[in-house]
Amino acid sequence: MNILFIADPLDRFKIYKDTTYAMMAEAARRGHVLYACEPQHLALTGNKVEAGVRRIAIVGDEANSDRWPWYAAEQAEHLPLTHFDAVLMRKDPPFDMEYVNSTWLLEIAERGGARVFNKPQAIRDHSEKLAIAEWPQFVTPTLVTRDAARLRAFHAEHGDVILKPLDGMGGMGVFRVKADGMNLGSIVEMLSEDGARTVMAQKFIPEITEGDKRILVIGGQPVPYSLARIPQGSEVRGNLAAGGLGRAQPLSARDREIAETLGPVLQSRGLLLAGLDAIGDYLTEVNVTSPTCFREIMDQTGFDVAGMFIDALERAAR
Repeated sequence: MNILFIADPLDRFKIYKDTTYAMMAEAARRGHVLYACEPQHLALTGNKVEAGVRRIAIVGDEANSDRWPWYAAEQAEHLPLTHFDAVLMRKDPPFDMEYVNSTWLLEIAERGGARVFNKPQAIRDHSEKLAIAEWPQFVTPTLVTRDAARLRAFHAEHGDVILKPLDGMGGMGVFRVKADGMNLGSIVEMLSEDGARTVMAQKFIPEITEGDKRILVIGGQPVPYSLARIPQGSEVRGNLAAGGLGRAQPLSARDREIAETLGPVLQSRGLLLAGLDAIGDYLTEVNVTSPTCFREIMDQTGFDVAGMFIDALERAAR
C-alpha cells in the first residue's frame, strides 16, 4: 500500500517511544510505501483535496536516533489524497480550530474516495473528555459546567475532586482539590476563565496510585495489555508527559469489560484506533486523535501492538 501519515514534524519524533514511528516501521517492514506531511500541507483545489507530501524511507533506528536522521525524504510533491491506499491522521493535540479545519478537508477527501483513519467525522464527534458520558455505567460522579456555584457544590458533595479543562492534553491543567477546599475558588476562576470556559469535575479516584491505565482498542478489539501510567512523588497526574512511570500489565476483568463494550461501537463509527483511559474501575477518557503507548507496551511485554494495528489497517483499507 501507499500510506500517508499526517503528523507532527518528523524531526521532532523521539523514535524510541513514538507510536507513529512504530506504525511506520512495521508498515515499511511489510513493504508498504511511506509518505508524510503535516496538516498545513493539506489544500483544497477545485473539488479535490491534495497535500504536499514527501516519500520517506526509514534509515535509522532507536540505537542511533540521537546521532543520525532516522529517515530519508524525497523531494516534496503534490498528490491527491486518493493516490493513497490509506491516510492516517496522526497529528497530536491540541484539538483546536486548525485541527478541526484539517478534519473538514479530510472529510471532503473521503467523499472523493480517500480512505482516512481515524474517520474525520468520528474524531470531531468524540470529545476525548465528554465521550465518556455515553457509557455512564463506567464513569465516576462527574459534572461538566461553567457555573462556579455548581462546581463548588460538587466539591462540597464529594469532598475530594479533580478539576480539568475539556481541551487539555498530557495532564495539562489538571488539579486535585481535597476536602479542605484549598484554592478551589482560584482554580475554578482560572480553569473557567471566570465562567467563559467549560470545566469538568470528577470525584477523585484513589486508585490513581496504581496508575492511569491506557487501554488500546484496535479494529474494535482490545490489546491484551494496558499501560498503567503511575504518578511519581507528590504528583497527582500519571501522564507520561507529566513525569508518570509507565508500567505495562495485563488487562483486568473490568478493563476488558470496558474495552469490549466500547470497542465494537467505536469501530462501527470509523475509529480504527482508540485509547481508553481508566483509573481503577472507572473510564475517564476516550482518546481518538493520536493515541499512543504502543512502544512502551511492546518493549515491556513483547506483544506486537504495531503488528496488530497494521493488520487492522490492511483489512480496513481492503
